[in-house]
Parts: sequence; structure tokens; C-alpha cells
Amino acid sequence: MPKISSDTLWELAAAEVHSRESGGAEDGDGGEAVNERTVLLMGSKAGGKTSILLRCLDRDELSKPTLALEYTFGRRARGHNTPKDIAHLWELGGGTSLSDLVQIPITPVSISCLSVILVLDLSKPNALWGTMEKLLQAAQAHLERTSSQVQKSKPGVKHQTPSHSAARVLPKDYPDRELISPFPVPLLIIGSKYDIFQEFDSDKKKVVSKTLRFIAHYYAASLVFTGIKSESLISKTKSFFLHLAFGLERGKTVSSDPLKPLIIPAGSDSFGQIGSPPTVDVDITSLHAKNPKDLWKKVYERVFPPESTSEQRELKDPAKDPQYSEPQIDAMRAQRDQELEQYKRNAAKSWKGLELET
Repeated sequence: MPKISSDTLWELAAAEVHSRESGGAEDGDGGEAVNERTVLLMGSKAGGKTSILLRCLDRDELSKPTLALEYTFGRRARGHNTPKDIAHLWELGGGTSLSDLVQIPITPVSISCLSVILVLDLSKPNALWGTMEKLLQAAQAHLERTSSQVQKSKPGVKHQTPSHSAARVLPKDYPDRELISPFPVPLLIIGSKYDIFQEFDSDKKKVVSKTLRFIAHYYAASLVFTGIKSESLISKTKSFFLHLAFGLERGKTVSSDPLKPLIIPAGSDSFGQIGSPPTVDVDITSLHAKNPKDLWKKVYERVFPPESTSEQRELKDPAKDPQYSEPQIDAMRAQRDQELEQYKRNAAKSWKGLELET
């Protein structure tokens, strides 16, 4: 086997980068192109993101708490003797506390083939709006910064980023096109733990369901409710996932009954079908809102007051987060912290004694 020089390796690497930036990586035999997509999963803390991902990938593994930001990948062949398409899968843990980490998977290279999945825990409706709002704002802000960087890196070239963003693929007859604000990249909202949510009071279920329909339509996103214990719901969720990860055709089922699991592909809903915000013991005329989204937020938070953020601030340090606990290491750290505090007290006493002597 001929020896490959370092110069040749650098040339191969440069050619690979050029190929990716030019629109696609070809397989090593110069045959059919390999499609690569990136999917970012984020959402409620302990909301079932890992379990959903494993089921969608048909992996029989035990789910573990996500440590900050974790990466895995999936591969899928389009046919016999064809190259396998690749899905780069990033999962953000910690709920909203680590939202700054979205900048890692959102890069100038990945942005042209990026999709986002937002998993919201239906069993904790009081935290739902805050989680949705903070994570989508963090992702959207970095998407816009990255898009701007890409455009500046190619002066004089009209660069369209991302290549399959929601804003670009909306047809002219898309419902309420002039009234919505499409998310910069394809977005899927998953309502998890439906098995718990279905036991809620019917009025409260209607509030959550209608609100999530509004949010999904406002962002031109798809919406699906799921539960790990239901093979039927997981199958429908998997259809949406494979559409984003590998470009497969998604299911055409639509279910908008608020008392049943919602399944609403992007573009199949409208503000006319959703209706006005549910008025459960809420006088809408007494609410002062700047826009429809703000009105829905005020109505929703009247029914489900947001949780205190004091706990979130305290858990900003991942070392204090229970999901990252390691009993032996934590015990040793606690012992060292006590020793350090004792050292500080002894040092303070010694310093005070020296001051008295002088």
C-alpha cells in the first residue's frame, strides 16, 4: 500500500471541506452523494428527549440523564448498494439552564441542513410556556447570528441560509402566511408524557392543546403528542423524526381534537381553526397584550402560573443538579468543601489574633 504523505492528507481534508461548503459530500467512490442532516433536540428537563430519540432510532438501550450536550448519529440506506445518509443528532440537557450550548451544533456548516425538535413535558404545564419561550429564543438568536456570519464570509454572493428553512419553503397559499413568524429552520414540537396528561381535567387539556396549536402554527412548525408506552403514538412521532433526520415522507394523519393526542403537520392548521384563546375563568378584555402571541401567553399563564425561577438560578451550576449526581464524587466534594470552610475559619481567627497582638 503506497504511503500517503502529510501534504496529500491536507489536500484531501481541504477537498472535503470544499465539497461540504459546495453543497454535499460525495461517497468515496465518486458515486451517489451522501446526504447529511443535523437535528438538535432540546426541551423540558427530564421530559423524555432521550427515550424518544432511542425509540425513533430503534435502539434498545436504557435511557440515561443527558449530560449537558450529547452527540450521537443515525444512518439510513436509501436502497440496495447505496450510500447511507447520515443524521447528526445533538441533545441538549438541563432544560433551559444550559440554553447557551445551542451554539455548538448550530454552525456555518450545519445551518444549511439543520432542524430543531422541541420536546415539552405535558405533565408539567406550569413550566411549559417558559421552557418553550427561552429555548426557542436562544436557538433563534444564534441561528440569526450564524446566518449573518455565513453571509459576511461570502461577500458579493447572495447566500441563502438555511437552504430549507421554514421561511423559504412556505407555499404562497400557506395558511395565515402574513400573520405568522416562521422559525428559521424546520421545527417539530413534541408534547411528551401524554399518558399522564390524558388524566388531566378536560378544560385544562383544552387550554394546553389549543395553546400548543397556536404556538406551532405561529412558528410554521409541526406538532405531535406522544407517550413512550404507546406504540401507536411513538410510530407517528417516528414518522416526523425520520422526515427531519433523513428526508423521508412523513405521515399524513391529522388529529386536532383537544381531548385526543394532537397530530398536526406544518401547514395543516390555521388561526381560524384554532380559534381564540380559551377563556377558562379569564376575562380576555382585562388583559393588555401587544400582539396575539402575547395575548395567548397571558391567558395561558393565568390558567397555569409560571413556576418560581429561584430553583433554576440555583441549579445554574451543573454540579448542584441532581440529574448529574455521582454519590461517591459528591461525598468527597462535600468533605473537601467542609475542610475548606474550616480552613477559612481558622485562617480568619489567626489573622484576627495577629491584629490584636499588633
